[in-house]
Amino acid sequence: MNEQQIALKLNDHDHEIKSLKHRVEEVEQKQSEIGELTQSVNKLAINMGYMFDEQKEQGERLKKLETEPADNAKYYKRTIISCIITTVIGGILGALIALLI
Repeated sequence: MNEQQIALKLNDHDHEIKSLKHRVEEVEQKQSEIGELTQSVNKLAINMGYMFDEQKEQGERLKKLETEPADNAKYYKRTIISCIITTVIGGILGALIALLI
């Protein structure tokens, strides 16, 4: 090999090295972007977990709110029936006492 061929080979290697450096820089940039995306996905997953827990709590509170009127209606129904029974028994006892006296 003569000096001119060696110079051409070195020049080709120099171009190849520059090309490889450029490609490595692109790969490093893409890797950095992938790392940022991974962190974003992780944060999103954590936030979704918090949202899921909050939705469960809201569902429980909503269920309580939905059943409260029915529970109140049952309570008032029992109270009214108790009052009617007490009034009837009181009237009957009052009438019996009035007949005895």
